[in-house]
Amino acid sequence: MHVPVQAIDREIWRDGAASEGTRLIPEETPLALTFNGGTYAVMMGTPQNLEDFAVGFSLDEGIITSVDDIKSLEVVRLDDGIELRMWLEQDNAARISERRRHIAGPTGCGICGVESIAEAIRPAAIVPQGQTFTPQQIMTAMQAIAPLQSINMQTRAVHAAAFWSPSNGIVALREDVGRHNALDKLAGSLARSRTDAGMGMVLLTSRVSVEMVQKTAAIGAPVMVAVSAPTALAVRTAEAAGITLIAIARSDGFEVFTHQGRVTALRAQEIIDVVA
Repeated sequence: MHVPVQAIDREIWRDGAASEGTRLIPEETPLALTFNGGTYAVMMGTPQNLEDFAVGFSLDEGIITSVDDIKSLEVVRLDDGIELRMWLEQDNAARISERRRHIAGPTGCGICGVESIAEAIRPAAIVPQGQTFTPQQIMTAMQAIAPLQSINMQTRAVHAAAFWSPSNGIVALREDVGRHNALDKLAGSLARSRTDAGMGMVLLTSRVSVEMVQKTAAIGAPVMVAVSAPTALAVRTAEAAGITLIAIARSDGFEVFTHQGRVTALRAQEIIDVVA
């Protein structure tokens, strides 16, 4: 099935008694990413915002450097999955042949199928300085996520990745059963809308592992905020990439692990006014 949420019958046991009913749960579908007629990878994901996923995955994997590198993109719905069929310029096609994986990526897969340790922990892109943010802005941004998670409100079973800017609030939010897929979808949405990622924050409802930092760096966002803790490698990677990594974000505060200078009690303009 190619709808993001399914109503499934189930038996319920509560307080020693049984009852029956239905529950809304998220769908999980094979998503085949093909370039110039060849399959690059098959990932398991939520069948929603698939154009965003195709573009974001291609950018985050380094297959393309701009959304303009994709000559055409077609979502082909098959009986047993969905093919995201892309055609690229010849220069990009040559790069695919060097990185082709032909692997199946489970839902939890972020860097499945890489061929070496060096590729798995490759240096992330260096991000520009971008914006500074106040603690209140950071907490406000994180609190804005939950009401926009339409699939999670129905199922309580998917991750979200969002982008927030001071001028526009939540610019985009994408959901998926896989946290890496959600971030790829967000990357694609921002690229397709030509959003300047340097002016806001990436927000995550998941833990922060190294590949989440690598994807955020590819997006070009200077700050990432997550509800859960990071891994030690994620912290080292964020430090090297120039990313401010904020984690364990709750309603009463958060913890800043790298590049703390982007979090200030006063915004940049307010600091200038105070100095003047």
